[in-house]
Amino acid sequence: MAIGRGLAVAGIFGGLFGGKAARAAGQTLPSYPPGLSDAEIDAVFERARAEADLKTEANIGLWHQDGARWDADLEAGTITFTNTRGWTIVAPVQVIGTRNTADGSFLWGWDHPSVPEPLAADARRVFDFGQAQGLEALTTRKIAAEEDDAWAFTALALHLSGANGLYRGPSGGTHVYMTFGEVQISQS
Repeated sequence: MAIGRGLAVAGIFGGLFGGKAARAAGQTLPSYPPGLSDAEIDAVFERARAEADLKTEANIGLWHQDGARWDADLEAGTITFTNTRGWTIVAPVQVIGTRNTADGSFLWGWDHPSVPEPLAADARRVFDFGQAQGLEALTTRKIAAEEDDAWAFTALALHLSGANGLYRGPSGGTHVYMTFGEVQISQS
């Protein structure tokens, strides 16, 4: 596939991935009734992880997300990846939370002092799901969490929001867990 300036990847995968292109096509984001059973909640997390894996595999195959450098600009609300082929991939970003690698604490983006409110919308979807299901880990501002937990939270955010991908970026002793929307690919 030829990559030209401003190629919108959601146009290629919109129906499969959800997100802005899918919503424009009349598809809706997943929603769940309050009070799901433990087995039903586990199934939601399993669906979220499978969706995240599928989207990550597609992003790796399409624009080499796995070998790309990253930079997030929270003022602009974007994440920029630069891959080994010299492509620049830009997408709107959401911060799900940060995990301190020294003490294992996870601070949710929906109440993070460094996260502008508009960039916490996907994290708030997780908060809302947590409230509806009575899940304290999703509604407590700062919790102890393993890396797998942080990935599960981010996959859930991707699933609930229809995001096109997820990413964990190191920032000193902290990892920033993010989702991103429709990507624009340009080539130098």
